[in-house]
Amino acid sequence: MHDTIETSPLSGAFGVKVHNLRLSDVTKETSYPALRALFEAHSALLFEDQHLTAEEHFRFGALWGPIEDRKKDERKPGAVMDMPLVSNETKDGVSAEMDLQTLNLKANQQWHIDSTFLPVPALCNILTAKVVTSKGGQTELASSRAAWAAMPEPLKARIRGKVLGHNYRRSRERLSQALADLPMFNKWPAQRWPAVWTNPVNGAESLFIASHVFEVEGMDQAEGDALIEELMAFCTQPQFVYAHNWKVGDVLMWDQRAVLHRGMPWPYDEPRTLAGICCSLSDSDGLAAARSI
Repeated sequence: MHDTIETSPLSGAFGVKVHNLRLSDVTKETSYPALRALFEAHSALLFEDQHLTAEEHFRFGALWGPIEDRKKDERKPGAVMDMPLVSNETKDGVSAEMDLQTLNLKANQQWHIDSTFLPVPALCNILTAKVVTSKGGQTELASSRAAWAAMPEPLKARIRGKVLGHNYRRSRERLSQALADLPMFNKWPAQRWPAVWTNPVNGAESLFIASHVFEVEGMDQAEGDALIEELMAFCTQPQFVYAHNWKVGDVLMWDQRAVLHRGMPWPYDEPRTLAGICCSLSDSDGLAAARSI
């Protein structure tokens, strides 16, 4: 089915734009197999002018895996999951720049992979723009697969075989201790994952690091932090990065096993809202291998 879907490159290193497909029409039997093949090969997919409803967004996400639900414990039994929003909009207007809600959005401006701090990490994030700003607010992606392939062997050797500790509060305490102490950032115990993951479909390796990393196995704090910083700097060089300028209706999705991302600043007095679904990994996506460390 590849020949029925038109694509063009997103960047020199990874990613494709899909041109002639309505996501609301995709089913497990029709276009999903071709999209999944593109996803495995290119790590990031962009679909413009989609304007998904919440129902369509959830339905498309369910094709990729179980929908991640971080607030399940906060809802009454039987209550339906709301669409997760990345937003500075509140019932009283826009949150102030130093409010905890805005600080949390600023924490997302650190390079990270979603959900590395969960017992089941994410396969993908499916993000769509609802309200965009006059400038700024881009989402940047960096291919840790392309970067790993290009990385000098001496640097690879320092991290290969290592296990990394991840927790949610680590990325938040880099900005604000008050933010890090909120219950939502302390729900889950620390998780440990291999630093290098192998794609089970094509064998491609990628680096699995994030701003949530608080520990490198076998290293003291300073040494481990310095190594993660060095690896992050290598992976986020311009040749490995795609910056997306949002238009309302765009849908951008990427492989969390092989792509780092971050938000970019915008005028904080302007509203900005993205809707995003993370789909959880299954054993066939490499979870079982990662747990066998």
